[in-house]
Amino acid sequence: MFAGDCVRVTPLEGGLVELCFDRAGEAINKLDDKAVAEFGRAVQAIAGADGVRGVLVTSTKDVFIVGADITEFGRKFRHSGEQVARDVLAANQVFVRFEDLPVPTVVAINGFALGGGLELALSASQRVMSEKAQVGVPEVRLGLFPGFGGTVRLSRVASERVAIEWVMSGRPAKAADALRAGVVDAVAAPDRLREEALAHLWRCVEGAVDWQAAQQRKREPVRTPDAAAYDEAFAQLAKQAARHQPAAEMAVSMMREAARCDRTRALELEAAAFGAVTQTQAARSMVQTFLNEQAVKKLARRHAQGGRPVARAAVIGAGIMGGGIAYTTALRGMAVRMKDIAPAALELGMGEARRQLDKQVQQGRMGREKADAVLAAIRAQLDDADLQESDLAIEAVVENLSVKHKVLADLQAKLRPGTVLASNTSSLRIDHIAAPLPRPADVVGLHFFNPVPVMPLVEVVRGKASSDAAVATATAYASALGKTPIVVKDCPGFLVNRILTPYIIAFCDLVSEGADYERVDRALEAFGWPMGPAYLEDVVGMDTGSHVIDIISAGYPQRMRPPERNAIRALVREKRLGQKSGAGFYDYDSAGGKPRRSASPAARALIAQLQQGGGASFSDEQVVERMMVPMLLEAIRCLEEGVAGSAAELDMAMLLGVGFPAYLGGPLKYADWIGLPKLLQRCEALAAHGPMYEPPALLRDMAASGREFYPVA
Repeated sequence: MFAGDCVRVTPLEGGLVELCFDRAGEAINKLDDKAVAEFGRAVQAIAGADGVRGVLVTSTKDVFIVGADITEFGRKFRHSGEQVARDVLAANQVFVRFEDLPVPTVVAINGFALGGGLELALSASQRVMSEKAQVGVPEVRLGLFPGFGGTVRLSRVASERVAIEWVMSGRPAKAADALRAGVVDAVAAPDRLREEALAHLWRCVEGAVDWQAAQQRKREPVRTPDAAAYDEAFAQLAKQAARHQPAAEMAVSMMREAARCDRTRALELEAAAFGAVTQTQAARSMVQTFLNEQAVKKLARRHAQGGRPVARAAVIGAGIMGGGIAYTTALRGMAVRMKDIAPAALELGMGEARRQLDKQVQQGRMGREKADAVLAAIRAQLDDADLQESDLAIEAVVENLSVKHKVLADLQAKLRPGTVLASNTSSLRIDHIAAPLPRPADVVGLHFFNPVPVMPLVEVVRGKASSDAAVATATAYASALGKTPIVVKDCPGFLVNRILTPYIIAFCDLVSEGADYERVDRALEAFGWPMGPAYLEDVVGMDTGSHVIDIISAGYPQRMRPPERNAIRALVREKRLGQKSGAGFYDYDSAGGKPRRSASPAARALIAQLQQGGGASFSDEQVVERMMVPMLLEAIRCLEEGVAGSAAELDMAMLLGVGFPAYLGGPLKYADWIGLPKLLQRCEALAAHGPMYEPPALLRDMAASGREFYPVA
């Protein structure tokens, strides 16, 4: 009846036909332009055929349909919102024609039906779902919402409350939850899915299931409006402060209006709102982030090729960091030997592992027996016993170059040649660490971020002498931990801390000029950062932050110059080290477990003494610009110098490593959004504030030639 590259229609017995999604040459089905067009022709073929009594919709892949082809979004979203709305509405007519076939249609959902996949299924008469499948509309995680009729049909197939919850959360639902919500009509065992879906279709054909009434409900306004569901949704959105990610609020507002309309008008409203949301910064950035995630995963696999498997790891240096690395390693099935010269440090490290495992058990994510087995895989020791059996050794001792040289030289003498020796340093150069060692080719950086069990990023630092095999093994190990490894070139601060340092120096400059640090925190948090710079330094530890800034800025003395009147150093001198000492920029009360911050008159008085001429007034916009511009410029320099291999890797590192605001997409995507010529103008306007605002040559060249970091084909 019809055969394309993505869709085919074949006759079954008794007047039934099967519409099968089977994308040629690919492991999954997706709804790109080609698939939607073929789906339309398949529907047309069915509508024009004689004797068709019902349609079974299936997939030959392990998943039904994963959604739209996100790689097409960049090109499409460059059009105006009005044009996007027209294009979406035109594509929607395919779903409408399928929905209006004069015969019952039943979809057999296997694997995943996400985004457009679920929207297509909702346009069918009935849905039968595998017990192992999941369905959902995850578009909000891309700064979007459903645009193929999903908001309209979910509200009428299930309920407005279900539709609002699913669209706002973006979470996929398991079969039992989807059945309970009314999104699907039946659930079947995976090996009986096709059989059950076919039987359900026959029940529709024979009149046992009133499929026509179900289809009619989707053409009408919502029959039982639920005003309370919208009120609750808006109250929740107000608490989330979703100013920077407006998709959920835009969707709910549109859904409330569309609920009162028939299908034709409701789909028009959805398309118009979808066109508008594609023009937002959040949508542009979060779509790019999704693509960057895929690119970084591919690069990690490429970097890991040829790496040796790690079954036994050594962690040298315990404490919280070493314990976190040991726990994360043992959790993934590797044996760990954790060595320290101090019994107290070993106990602290084992205590961190126990704490993490207890949390897993309490949250129901792990049984006690498994937790005990993971803990037993970590052997704490004061001596060097069996370290030579390690496939990889990670050094996590104090940030002192001479100490690291001694520890690593002793360790490498015990390890087999070719065994990777990784330093967890956050501020020292890998080249400097490796230089005096007998086998510098085996040395790399493995920079974990704290807390290790939570933070997804690991910087794999390639020194000048690091071998490809060492980098591959370190990358493969980080991936085996479930982390996102990004390979970076050795330089002061590596990638993330190097880019972050000008941001912190700019904060110190502002405070020394008279800015209120609490207002700076509020401005940056309102801009989208999870915490402002003062609070960040309190959480990191003032002494740690001060040390890292001093070390990294010394590597770039021509532009990174912390002010003489430095608030962070002043607080360190007064032993106000942040949360760990109970006082920093803020005061902390840990009586309830988690430290609670409050304003600190003592800190304000101390910092007032540093401020020349008393307090100065800065607008929130001035604060944000002063702090963000040098960060963007340093990111561009890192790309220019090859510290990161691509814009995707750099932006993902900043999103994962320091909580760079998600709606910005990373420093380079943010620079594209501003416009490189405009960013260059801002550099010129801020030039009086020092060399951190001097634009790199790459920015000048790209601005002059009209290039972008993320060009759209």
